[in-house]
Amino acid sequence: MIRRFYQDVTLGEHPGGWQILLDGRGVKTVGGEAQIVPTRALAEALAAEWRQQGDRIDPKTLPLRDMADYAIDMVTPDPHGVARSLVAYAETDTLCYRADPDEPLHAHQQAVWEPLLSAFEAAHGIVLVRVSGVLHRPQPSESLAMLEARLTGLDPFVLAGVEAKTTLAASLVTALAALDAAHEDEPRALWQAVCLEEEWQADLWGRDAEAEERRVRREADFLRACAFARLARG
Repeated sequence: MIRRFYQDVTLGEHPGGWQILLDGRGVKTVGGEAQIVPTRALAEALAAEWRQQGDRIDPKTLPLRDMADYAIDMVTPDPHGVARSLVAYAETDTLCYRADPDEPLHAHQQAVWEPLLSAFEAAHGIVLVRVSGVLHRPQPSESLAMLEARLTGLDPFVLAGVEAKTTLAASLVTALAALDAAHEDEPRALWQAVCLEEEWQADLWGRDAEAEERRVRREADFLRACAFARLARG
C-alpha cells in the first residue's frame, strides 16, 4: 500500500465520458491511458472508491477502478476478440449441461435451469442444445453467430463486465440474463441458480469452510461485475 497523495476527488467531463480527478489531476489506467468512463453513474462509483481510502491506498479496495482499466486497456483495442472468446462459453454453458435423467440432480436442474434457459432463448430468438452427461455436443452455428453479434454491439465497458460475469459463472447465458435483468435482485438469483450443482454437492457431502469462503468471494465478484456493467450502461 502507498500513502494517500491527494485530498480532493472530483469529476471532470470529457468528450465521450467522465474522468476522476485527484486534486485536479486526471486518473490514468495501468496502460497509461486517460481513464475516461462512459457514464457519470460509473464515474461517481469510481470516485467513491477513491474517497473511501484512508491514510494509505489499498489497491484491493479499488475493484471498479481495475475493471475500468481492463475495459480501456484490454477490451477497447479488440472488442471482437473478446466477443469471440465469450461465445466459446456458450458451447459448454453451465445451464445447458445437465446430469443424466435418472439422477436426482437432473430433476432439480430442470426445475431451476430450464425456465431461465427457455426465457433467454425467447428473448434472443435462438435455440440452444441441452446435454445430459459430460459428452460435448455443438451448439447451432446460427445461435452462436447471433450471440456474437449481441456481444460485439456492446460498449467495451459493458462487455468487460459481461466477460467477468461469464468467467465467474462459466455461463454466457447467465451473464447476459443478468445484464438484461429488470430488477436489482435478479443477478443474485441468477448466481444462486448457476451454483445449483455446487450447492447440491455441498449439501450431499458436507460443507468445507474454505470452499464456502470462495463461494462468497465469487458471488461478490459476480455482483460487482453486474453493477459495473449496469453503471456503464447508464
